[in-house]
Amino acid sequence: MQKIYSKIESIVGNVITVRASGVKNGELGLVSYKGGQSMANVIKLDDDVVSLQVFSGAQGISTGDQVRFLGVPMQVSYSDNLLGRVFDGTGSPRDNGPAMKTNLIEIGGPAVNPAKRIIPRNMIRTGLPMIDLFNTLVESQKLPIFSVSGEPYNELLARIAIQAEVDLIILGGMGLKYDDYLFFRDTLEESGAMSRTIMFIHTASDPTVECLLVPDMALAVAERFALDGKKVLVLLTDMTNFADAMKEMAITMDQVPSNRGYPGDLYSSLASRYEKAVDFEGAGSVTILGVTTMPGDDVTHPVPDNTGYITEGQYYLKGGRIEPFGSLSRLKQQVNAHTRDDHRALMDGMIKLYASYKESLEKRSMGFMMTEWDEKLLKYGDLFERKMMDLSVNIPLEAALDLGWEILADCFDPADTGLRTDLIRARWPKAIE
Repeated sequence: MQKIYSKIESIVGNVITVRASGVKNGELGLVSYKGGQSMANVIKLDDDVVSLQVFSGAQGISTGDQVRFLGVPMQVSYSDNLLGRVFDGTGSPRDNGPAMKTNLIEIGGPAVNPAKRIIPRNMIRTGLPMIDLFNTLVESQKLPIFSVSGEPYNELLARIAIQAEVDLIILGGMGLKYDDYLFFRDTLEESGAMSRTIMFIHTASDPTVECLLVPDMALAVAERFALDGKKVLVLLTDMTNFADAMKEMAITMDQVPSNRGYPGDLYSSLASRYEKAVDFEGAGSVTILGVTTMPGDDVTHPVPDNTGYITEGQYYLKGGRIEPFGSLSRLKQQVNAHTRDDHRALMDGMIKLYASYKESLEKRSMGFMMTEWDEKLLKYGDLFERKMMDLSVNIPLEAALDLGWEILADCFDPADTGLRTDLIRARWPKAIE
């Protein structure tokens, strides 16, 4: 029997407290007030004092309004009918489609037992050379995209959503400007990728509490599809907005702040989401790419700093490109030895030459005389940035490898590259005497 409580002890921001018994953490409640009804989520228990986050905000709620606990945690619908749909942070339709209230599953559950996981071993092709060739994305990997405000990280995620060779894309947007939400929706619809996409979107004008629910909903649905054998790629933007929402709620609840005002459980809250990445034996997989914006381009900021300890490397987006030196996929060794025999050697050789190009740029900026070798490097760096680093490039891995050899041949003699003689004889575009 569901009990109804008619006295609210306090209202602070979007958090209300009532005295109730037999309530569990994470349980849903229904708040009835003059303006209507709103769902709420139990976020803190202190003996019989229960704190709830009100999804639609506490505006209009008074201490004499009613709270009814539903006895179930937050849930989201799961079925193939979700494909092509857009939902908000509470799981309600944002696309004017029918509500999904069947096959409900709980959100925010524990990560998969490590004993049930398998070692990552399959590549996810994206068509982007800076990922496929130099920092390969691997199934079940969890990677952040470190960036600063103003960088085209949403455009990058949209490109990956369109081009990635996976069965299903789940996009979780947190604190998005409405224009960014429309960009994602329109881009995916125009490309035809919306038919394999599910979107959970929280915009900057939506209640803060909904921002906290988006990654849990996206990952709960992803896990169920993975158990059904689907290869799922979860794209999250922006995890810094998620952390800021956590900070706002912590301040509302008078929690003692930690570094820069963020709650002390920031690390574990981020880890509990990222650790949902998994590859199931005999089933599918969940791979996570989450944008993390760095205020002031400060990688020591609490959000990117904690994220770096949880994830398996990062993509560093700077100047509209994925930087080869700031980016690292620690699992790429699991797959790039099985793609093509020249993959690892070409990857290492091209990055080494690009580092030398950066040194030549610095010499030129300081007025030093350019040698013949410097001129070769400058030509190489220009071609590398235009043909490899540009995010508009969309070619398969094999074509990217061939293109790499062509760039080397345009700029250097075979002996200049430092690559093995057997690879040069087999792959060099020009005949070698």
